[in-house]
Amino acid sequence: MTNSRAAIQKRQFYWQGLHVPFIAPWSNERILPGTIVRRTGVGGTGIGYADELSRVDRRRGVLWVRQSLAQGSGTPTLGNVHALRQRQAMSHMLCQVCGETTYDADFARWGERHLFLARALKGRPFSEGEQTSAPPVCLPCAHESINACPHLRKGHTAALVKYARPWGVAGVDFDEATLRMMPTPPEQHLKIQMDHPRERWTLAMREIQTLHGVTPVKLIDLAGTRSKSS
Repeated sequence: MTNSRAAIQKRQFYWQGLHVPFIAPWSNERILPGTIVRRTGVGGTGIGYADELSRVDRRRGVLWVRQSLAQGSGTPTLGNVHALRQRQAMSHMLCQVCGETTYDADFARWGERHLFLARALKGRPFSEGEQTSAPPVCLPCAHESINACPHLRKGHTAALVKYARPWGVAGVDFDEATLRMMPTPPEQHLKIQMDHPRERWTLAMREIQTLHGVTPVKLIDLAGTRSKSS
């Protein structure tokens, strides 16, 4: 499989010498207010915006959080994720750091597989069918991330993945009677699988996919293979 669309080089942003990931939000990219209402449509009743725009506010029938777009404006929040750019990166297999396609020369060299990278303090490898909200990464950005991110330096795992399949979303659940947000643990979002009854009552903030055709790898081995083939 190859990407038939013409590649459009994305602008890269830096902050205090660090390459700001494509999916990282900036301080001026705020969560936008929206009045939540009960809405009935195809599939049943759930939450919606009072001024909803279906082509913008929903994806696969699920309501998404509204967040402004001002990449590069203000200061980056490196530990967080911009909802729309995360979704774009997951859907189109964009590198989470540079935002460029991962349908690149390495993808072809690796037998049409994408590289995924994650924090792993105990070195647990990616498993077949594993759920993730972390988009893929290109090889140069993978090495850059390990050098720049203290969490990844403490331990990481990598894998080549044949394909990623949409699984569901992570977000905030709303009470059907009061239309108020249900309490969730700090720094956590509820995970809802596609077509689950609670999907229509969830405000999505992340797309979740499952990984298939998973082969754990070491980045140093990929770099060595790359230098031999170049």
